[in-house]
Amino acid sequence: MKEIKVGVIGFGTVGAGVVEILLTNGEVISKRAGIDLKLVRIADLDTTTDRGVKVPEGVLIPDASQAIRDCDVIVELIGGTTVARKFILEALNAGKPVVTANKALLALHGPELFAAAEKSGVDLCYEASVAGGIPIIKALREGLSANRINRIYGIMNGTCNYILTRMEREGADFAPILADAQRLGYAEANPSLDIDGFDTAHKTAILAALAYGRWFGLDPIRVEGIRDLSLDDLHYADELGYRIKLLSIIKSHNGKIQMRVHPTLIPKHTLLAEISDVFNGVLVDGDFVDQTLFYGRGAGRRATASAVVADLVDIARNIASGSPRRIPAFRPGELFTEVETMDDIESRYYLRLQVEDCPGVIASITKVLADNGISISSMIQHESKAGDGVVPLVILTHPAVERSMMKAISAIDNEKFNRAPVRMLRIEDL
Repeated sequence: MKEIKVGVIGFGTVGAGVVEILLTNGEVISKRAGIDLKLVRIADLDTTTDRGVKVPEGVLIPDASQAIRDCDVIVELIGGTTVARKFILEALNAGKPVVTANKALLALHGPELFAAAEKSGVDLCYEASVAGGIPIIKALREGLSANRINRIYGIMNGTCNYILTRMEREGADFAPILADAQRLGYAEANPSLDIDGFDTAHKTAILAALAYGRWFGLDPIRVEGIRDLSLDDLHYADELGYRIKLLSIIKSHNGKIQMRVHPTLIPKHTLLAEISDVFNGVLVDGDFVDQTLFYGRGAGRRATASAVVADLVDIARNIASGSPRRIPAFRPGELFTEVETMDDIESRYYLRLQVEDCPGVIASITKVLADNGISISSMIQHESKAGDGVVPLVILTHPAVERSMMKAISAIDNEKFNRAPVRMLRIEDL
């Protein structure tokens, strides 16, 4: 059996998981791949910390360039967009296939990396970059390749989903749940990448490119996080039959592409709304297959490592059959070239207002909305709890254009009866 020398660069949480799989399941993996995947090098500046995995003598070294020279296939698990980029390009330019889980690097520098892989005629695989152990990259590139993709909805950040799940279940505010998530290791000390939506945006850029044949990058993606969500919003959404999720939305509409990440109301009866805690889910709607839902662990040592090793198996099979780049890392298709601006998108909306409890207020709000071409679908008004003459008013609208909604909100914010800025969230009925 032909032997392939594997080098892992980055011996952190996921790197240790990959090493564990290769050492534990090496025999069964080799039988499936038809090639012996032999772990030869692990490169990390820290060669002393115990990762909970017993590594053979001489395998762990501090020099990533030596690992690249010594190995046939390289796994990059450093993270970040500088050093990782350097080593991936070094490996690709040396004619070595690469597996990476680096979503941020791909979102920012994908075309450069793909060009280097194509020039050298080697594979660049990145299944673990989106939704951890869920094989969504393979599904889009292979299983759903017969379809035009109409829509993709993704819950792709376990930290945010964990926080929102606990807020809803326990009736607790955002800040203490975030602090608890940090204590449990579900959120970083600096959680901005997750809770402000940027991690999900990186994954959105990758899925949109695979679905629509153009590498759009991050700039066209509207990104809003969950930092400002209140418990009131979750309670009112529940009362109206919805659940709030940080949702990645990718759509084709009128020959253009929508790409956005923001808190979204989705119907409670849908399967996507049932995805809770740290789990991820991606719904893909194709023109022939209709809706398919992919669910599982979207992060963590074991799930992400599983996806990384699956890429290694694909590369090994390609080598065994003499067909490298059987499925290129990215094939431009230019199915769509334009991105629809947020001003032009059409959506339903959730509006929460704090208004004076006096005659004519609802009529005034209705008129402002009507003047901007917006009609009301449903409304909730509860009595004032504080006894200060201010009542909460929640409105769901029929579909409206975002530009018109922003004008209406600006007008309502300037009304004398309004006591706080209007809180707006978008609705997707799936």
